[in-house]
Amino acid sequence: MKKTERLDKKLAENNEFSRSQIQKMIKGGLVSINGETITTPHFFVSDDDKIEVKKNNTEKIKTKIPDLNILFEDDNIIIFEKPSGLMVHEAPGKTEPTVVDALVKHCPKIKKVGDNPTRPGIVHRLDKLASGVMVAAKNQDAFEFLKKQFSDRNVKKEYLVLVYGAPAQDTGTVSFKLARSKTKGRMVAKPETSEDGREAITHYEIIKKLKTTTLLRVHIETGRTHQIRAHMRALNLPVVGDPLYKKTRMKNIKPIPLPRLFLHAHKLTLPLPNGETKTFVSPLPNELKEILK
Repeated sequence: MKKTERLDKKLAENNEFSRSQIQKMIKGGLVSINGETITTPHFFVSDDDKIEVKKNNTEKIKTKIPDLNILFEDDNIIIFEKPSGLMVHEAPGKTEPTVVDALVKHCPKIKKVGDNPTRPGIVHRLDKLASGVMVAAKNQDAFEFLKKQFSDRNVKKEYLVLVYGAPAQDTGTVSFKLARSKTKGRMVAKPETSEDGREAITHYEIIKKLKTTTLLRVHIETGRTHQIRAHMRALNLPVVGDPLYKKTRMKNIKPIPLPRLFLHAHKLTLPLPNGETKTFVSPLPNELKEILK
């Protein structure tokens, strides 16, 4: 029988996971064809092939699901602080508790909210190693409302970020497009005129210059994957504690030992379903305050 379609593409047609997630599942040995485990997404299949996807080994490890520090809650939304080290939602091959688990534990009805069963109530994300204020929807109407506010760029997000080095100017805007690297497993900055990548806009201002680092206040207009981290690296200002976008050599700079990102979502200002606009603040965590000392 002639092989007509790539395995990852065929699985993505009728699957809740993205194509990149499916590729990770295949590489992780979770997919078999006619009883044989296949680990390359580029494998071609026919309509007669029997494809099986094993239950992702992501049954949660019996680790206590954390309680979230809730800043605000009503019938429509929850505003909370995400700690560093906690993933927002499950990922292929991962078995640890997530923000979603904590939200469902706190409010079980959230499990049915949203357009993706793996990330109920979630309308935006923070990187696992980042921390700070987030919002989640408690019902479908609130979910659709919040999605539109983010899409229309009515949500204002402010981050506190410590970077190695110092910007040339006290304030600035980075507007490099961002695209996923085909070889490095991270996002790469592209010129604004490039046909590759998606629009990404980051504004920054200096709060304080230190000996080898600078504390920045950062606002983002767009919410691309790893946007701040990739844009800062493109300016040769890698975020302290970043294992993925770090520079291998930094002249006269000794790396600071930090097992997390110095990237904290400090403020979130957004319209609420009840018509109000509010700002919610998450103070800098103690472990980051200690670094500044």
